[in-house]
Parts: sequence; C-alpha cells; structure tokens
Amino acid sequence: MNICFILDPWADLNPEIDSSLRVIHEAALRGHKVAIFQPKNLTIRENETYAFANILTRMDKVPESIPAFYKKAKFRKQMVPLKGFDAVFLRKDPPIDNLMLNFLDSVKDDTFIINSVDGLRKANNKIYVTSFEEAADYIPETYVSKDIDYLEQVINDCKKDKMILKPLDGFGGHGVIVLETKAKQNIRSLLEFYISGSGSKNYVILQEYIEGADKGDVRVLMLNGEPIGAMKRIPKEGDARSNVHAGGTARKHVMTKTELEICRCIGAKLVHDGIYFAGLDIINGKLLEINVLSPGGITRINKFNKTKLQKRILDFVELVHKRRENAVNRKINFRKVIEDA
Repeated sequence: MNICFILDPWADLNPEIDSSLRVIHEAALRGHKVAIFQPKNLTIRENETYAFANILTRMDKVPESIPAFYKKAKFRKQMVPLKGFDAVFLRKDPPIDNLMLNFLDSVKDDTFIINSVDGLRKANNKIYVTSFEEAADYIPETYVSKDIDYLEQVINDCKKDKMILKPLDGFGGHGVIVLETKAKQNIRSLLEFYISGSGSKNYVILQEYIEGADKGDVRVLMLNGEPIGAMKRIPKEGDARSNVHAGGTARKHVMTKTELEICRCIGAKLVHDGIYFAGLDIINGKLLEINVLSPGGITRINKFNKTKLQKRILDFVELVHKRRENAVNRKINFRKVIEDA
C-alpha cells in the first residue's frame, strides 16, 4: 500500500510518546510506501491535487525500536499525486485547516482518508458531542455562544457552584478553566476575554461541572466504532485539566460498564459520519468531548496493556483497502462480461 500522513513537522515529533509515529513505524515495518507532509505542502497541478511530500526511504531492516527508527529515518522530497495513495492519515494538531480539506475534496472518492473529509467538517468541534441523541443521558449540559449577556445569564441561573469554561476551538486542555458561579465580579471580564480577547469574536463553551473531575478523566480510543483501549488521566495538583500535555499523568484503566455503554451508543454514528479513529474524553460516566483530528494516547495505552494499538489500526486500514480493491476488480470483471456478451 501507499500511505501518507498529513502531520506536524517531523522534527517536532517526540519519538518517545508520539502516537502518529507509532502508526508510521508500523506501516514501514509492513513494507508499505510511506510519505509525510504538512497541509502547506498541498498544491494543484494540471487540475489534480499533488503534494510536495517527503517519501520515507526504504530501509534494509526497519528498527524495532521506534526512537531508533525515528533517528534513522531518511526522506527524499518529491511532488506526488494524492490519488496515488491508498490511504491518507490526517494527524495534524487542531485547529483544522479548512483549505486543506478543500484540497482533499478532490481525492476523497479515490483514497481512503482517516478521518473522512466530510466527517471532519461535521465533527471537528466541541459541539459535535451534542448530536448523539442515543447518548443524551451521558452528555453534560452544554451551552455555546458568543453572546456575553446570554452566557452570563446561564451562569447566574446555574444551581451548581461550578461550571467549565473553554474555547470552542481549543485542544490539549488549552484555555479550560473551572468557573466559580458565585464569583460574580469576575465572570463578565472572563467572558469578554475569551470571546473578544483575540480581537475577533470567538465562540466559547459553558458546560456543567462533573463531580469527580478533580480526580481525572478517561481517554478512550475508538476504531471503526469500537473501543480498542483506554487510560485514566489524572490532573496535576491545582489544575482542572487532565490532559497529559497540560501536566496530567496517565494510569492504567479498565473500562466500566457505563463507559462501554457510551461507546456502544455512539459507535455506529461515528462510523456513519466517517469518523473511524477518535478519542473520547469521559468523566464520571459523562462524555465531554470527541477528538477526531489527531487523537493521542496510543503509546501510553500500549505500555499499560502490553499491546500495540497501531497494529489494529493498520489491520483495519489494510482491510478497507482490500475491500475497495476487490470491489474495483469485480466491477472491471463485470464490465468485461457485458462487453463480451
């Protein structure tokens, strides 16, 4: 197979923990042709979408150690057509590049994209979680707006002492704070900062505070509508965020019946929407977010459970590719039968 990865600069990847690198390494181990590039490398040539990609040079023997693979990997730059790839992994950190999606529109019918272009347009925001009607009982009360007066009224009407405030386009725990609903003198100033602080009006999210959030959350990785691994994330002392990038620590976790039920409730819709690989953030039986652009956690879950989730991910992609190839071959054979009739 020919597989490309749209991701952040190679030099910025941490070989010890990066999830994307685990999948790239597994693809190289299996002998697939691997290319990487950034969204800015996309271009149009003679009405076709190309990329100035870095092609991984084949190794005589791919190191089993991922840090060793990262250090040894060498690339050659070449302008290549995206339709020549069998699979495209979108592993770029948020926020999403909408122009990148426009480029990918021209190849989405010919190449398996993970996650799908249309799915990302629908799901790459924190509002997406509210669209799962079957999981309504597991979703916290959520309010999204740019209207300061409205949000201030929501906070004033809240019967609980705390709410969560965060930017709509944030990731990795950036900008997430616990709002004390009784701190009236600070609320409007905070809302003004979050909505207008960057110079333009931005949407923010208010969400009910889930009891037990101070003890951490659960990150669940979903593949093709099924949970394949989970870990507990514990915030550092004095911080409301459990994200590892924000200083939290990860621990082994066995999923509860409620967490498995949440996965069951949302799995089919994720697949229907073209979201084949996602990360769920769950606190005390409530689904807070669905991360669809570049969900992480593979390395730590692997370590806790002595597994290699990247193998399951590549197995899935290879299966999809085989099915697509078989469908094309059947179509060709059927056409020949008719032509020879």
